[in-house]
Amino acid sequence: MSLLITRLTTEPAPLPWLERQAWHPWLVVGLVSMGAFVGQLDATIVQLALPSLGHYFDASLEHVSWIALSYLAAFVSFLPIFGRLCEMFGRKTLYIAGYLIFILASALCGSAASFEQLLVFRFLQGVGGSLLGANSIAILVKTISPAQRGRALGWFAAAQAVGMSAGPALGGLILASLGWRWIFWLTVPVGALAVIVGWLALPRSTGMQPERAFDWGGALLIGPALMLIVAILNHVSTWGLGAPVTLAGLALAALLLALLVCRERIFPTPLIDPALFRSAAFCSAAAGVALGYALLFSMFFVMSFAQGHGYGLPPGTAGLHLAIIPVAIGLTAPFSNSVTERLGMRWVGMAGMAISFAAVALLIATLGRVEDHFLFDATAYALFGVGLGLFIAPNNHVALAAVPAAQSGPAGALLNLMRALGTCLGVAGGATMLALNLEGPGEATRTWMSSSGPQMLVAVRDSLPLLAAMVVLAAMATGYAARQVARQSENNTATSD
Repeated sequence: MSLLITRLTTEPAPLPWLERQAWHPWLVVGLVSMGAFVGQLDATIVQLALPSLGHYFDASLEHVSWIALSYLAAFVSFLPIFGRLCEMFGRKTLYIAGYLIFILASALCGSAASFEQLLVFRFLQGVGGSLLGANSIAILVKTISPAQRGRALGWFAAAQAVGMSAGPALGGLILASLGWRWIFWLTVPVGALAVIVGWLALPRSTGMQPERAFDWGGALLIGPALMLIVAILNHVSTWGLGAPVTLAGLALAALLLALLVCRERIFPTPLIDPALFRSAAFCSAAAGVALGYALLFSMFFVMSFAQGHGYGLPPGTAGLHLAIIPVAIGLTAPFSNSVTERLGMRWVGMAGMAISFAAVALLIATLGRVEDHFLFDATAYALFGVGLGLFIAPNNHVALAAVPAAQSGPAGALLNLMRALGTCLGVAGGATMLALNLEGPGEATRTWMSSSGPQMLVAVRDSLPLLAAMVVLAAMATGYAARQVARQSENNTATSD
């Protein structure tokens, strides 16, 4: 068995001619940045396509949301597992395998003949995406010299921002001209090129630890626990909060999480380091990470239905409008560190959430209530993106500053997990609130497809207070974490003096 594992994980050597080139490390940066671009493109392009997919498959809100959630649930469940396997057996082969799974699943998604097939293929796509996500930053850091690492990480972040920004606009154009299947087929040739480049250019992994014990118990507990939580949140509008199935699901999820905590405390090499949770500041900032991404994708979810079904806008126009949010994030985020140096981590993060709160309030005040909504919507989207752009980077910095330098690696991995989990919760929460607010009076119920445009706009508007609550919680989380980190820094300075 060990011989088989050794053969399967023996990585192909890169092309010697490529390795000799001075630009070879930047080719690797380009490869992993392409993966980041494709991942963010897929995340936002599918959000815009959900109304079209719901019409095509005649699916309810709770069901159509699983087109996004099946990918996200697989991604978040396998991320810590693949992260550890890559540390043990190497990153190159598994990274290429991630691309192969992703493009195969993408081709199958575009060819799906039924709603159930699409969900299965989206889950498989999430498995491939998780392999890419678990590897990309580590490959980049191992390939680029410390002097150039900041520049390389900047390109990586820029690729993510461009992918997120291009998703709604490109998705709208594809939906309008080619149909929904092409939003999945689009990534196949890009992924195929990445497989070839990865095979020829990626360096072999170093520092592998095959003798390290793998936490099978944690691996078997973490996925079902996370997926169960997402499923309950997504279907609570149908099941009811006090229904036996909801209560049983919550009890089972709590049991799985309790068993996971016990397992991680006693296992010598846990998937999630329990020592991280001893820092209240880190826990608070990590919650802020989840809330920030929940905000973003909940907004994408509900406003996709507002633009497409509520206003009846064509997909191309709706996509261009929603693209304002990620564009504003991408333009603001690079300057957040400079603003943080002047004003401090605590105030920048809270100011960002104050701006996002103003954006949500503007939508609540104007959505479906004014005739010329384009200006108000665009202003709200821009403010929302600027607020998140000011929030995300400073909050991440607070989270990493809250733990010792020796724990920065596990802390970064956990923050990646919290981002993915926040995305899941944002989609599920948005779907639940929208479904609840679409219910008709008395015993009558109204599906989203049978609702009129004005009824959809009212339902979206009534769902936006959930986002306002997330904004307040995120501001409280980052404010508390930044205050604790500042006190810790002051105490360390006083002790050294």
